[in-house]
Amino acid sequence: MSYEYVIEDNIVIFKFKHGKVNSIPMETLLGLSEVVDRVNNEQELKGIILTGEGRYFSGGFDLKTFTTFESGEAVIKWFEVEEEVLLKVFTCSKPVVAAINGHATAAGMILSMAADSCIAIDHPKIKLGMTEIKIGLALTPAEMEIMRFGLDTAKNFRDVIYKGELFAPAQALEMGIFDELAENETVLMEKAKAKVVSLIDTPGRPFIMLKKMYRDPYAREIQNGINTYDFGLLVDTFTNEQVVGTLKMVLAAIS
Repeated sequence: MSYEYVIEDNIVIFKFKHGKVNSIPMETLLGLSEVVDRVNNEQELKGIILTGEGRYFSGGFDLKTFTTFESGEAVIKWFEVEEEVLLKVFTCSKPVVAAINGHATAAGMILSMAADSCIAIDHPKIKLGMTEIKIGLALTPAEMEIMRFGLDTAKNFRDVIYKGELFAPAQALEMGIFDELAENETVLMEKAKAKVVSLIDTPGRPFIMLKKMYRDPYAREIQNGINTYDFGLLVDTFTNEQVVGTLKMVLAAIS
């Protein structure tokens, strides 16, 4: 399995654990979808903590998939599911906390920005960011709007998306895109659980309505973007020899 999840104290802990960098294949996307459905529908569940195995939170979507699409139709089908799942995570009715245990790049960073709170281990060697611009990739509608939402300011967007450089958790805290730091993984998970509880365990659970009202305009923008997006652009990207060649080099480097 490319992921696992357990329920502790009525909180779902979803762990990325695929390959060296905890990359995200279709199996993981479908697992995330299942978990969000459970949390939305099961009253006793309080929320979700996203985290990773080992030294990575997640290094992003599975590059083996991205370099072996069999057809343009396969590209479109993959990203239609990906967009739906990102929107589902972004609109989960209960708290989603990203517990950043290690490196979080590309889709790992996007899912962090989709969360209601981001807490990271305070270690200067942990790298965060979006290097897509340097390897020939743009962003899809859901990816773009989630990053715009999470980065909050135009300057943060320019610094993270346009520069494509990596940075440490302390800088993410300084930028205002992460909420807390933790000295180790034990404290990280304690803080993540406490954050879920503080958000949801109040009389009548008003967080659910507050989150819906806050995020609905952004969710509508994401859905409209998906509905009007030319997915053929992704076919062009993933059949571009230069882009695919670059992705294969990155895959070889991390393998």
